[in-house]
Order: sequence, then C-alpha cells, then structure tokens
Amino acid sequence: MDRDVLESIRTLLQSTRVLSLAFVLDGQAEAALLPFAPRDDYSALYVQASTLARHAQALRSGARVGILVHAPDTDAADPLQLARLSVSASVVVVDKQSAAYEVAAAQFAARFRAAKLTLGFADFSLYALLLEEGRFVEGFARAFDVTPETFAEISRL
Repeated sequence: MDRDVLESIRTLLQSTRVLSLAFVLDGQAEAALLPFAPRDDYSALYVQASTLARHAQALRSGARVGILVHAPDTDAADPLQLARLSVSASVVVVDKQSAAYEVAAAQFAARFRAAKLTLGFADFSLYALLLEEGRFVEGFARAFDVTPETFAEISRL
C-alpha cells in the first residue's frame, strides 16, 4: 500500500480518541461508543469498558465485532468525504494479572488520564480488539482494502 495512505490511517488512529463498536447481542444488532488507544504495533486497539455495561457482554475473548473510526465532522467538511476506517476485529480480554495488561494499561492511561482511576476499579476491564480485514476510505474515489499486514506496515513507518 502507498506510504501516504498508510500515514493517513496512522494519523486517523492517532488523532481520533473514540470508536464506534458494532456487535450482535441476544440476536440484536447494537453499537457503542468507546475510547481507544492503538497498540504500539497497530495490530490492535485497546478499549476499556465496565463489565456492568451492556456492550461489555459482547466483549468476550474470541468474539467478533465491527469497528468504525472516523475523522471529526465539521461544518467545513463534506460528511461523505470524512476519512474513515471500518474493520472487523477479534476480542481478547486482557488478563489483569499479566504483563500484557501492564503494557496495555500504560498505553491506555497515557492517552486518557482519567483511566488511571478507572483502571483500578474491579468492574473495569481492558480489551484488545485485534484488527482484521476492512476498508479505509480517505475521500471521494479513494477507498482501500486493509488487512492485518496493512497495520504491520503502519508500525514500520
């Protein structure tokens, strides 16, 4: 993939702080808005959710979800031209007793200062959404397929 496109995806993931999470729960299609932090190698996005929240029921290890990350909508922008990344992901619950949790928690808290408090709450968990296949739309007539290799390329920029 062209370096400029890879940089656009990386910029979108670095500059956007919330994602839309799509999932099916009890046979019903639902969506949630969650703060996220990209993993250093861009292979996953970390999200935090209270286990008391309905959408946390969909965030179980091995579950598949849809993710949408998009540029902010402004009066100056054509909403159909907003950069957006739509990708499937597999969920991994990050074990609070693991070294991986310490790394994920540090990355998440670096992006969201308030998370230092909520990470200590028993009912909050961290989840890694492992990025799979999807599409990146940069604008009119600029749409690209993305795969796990795309995110590996971004980490090498």
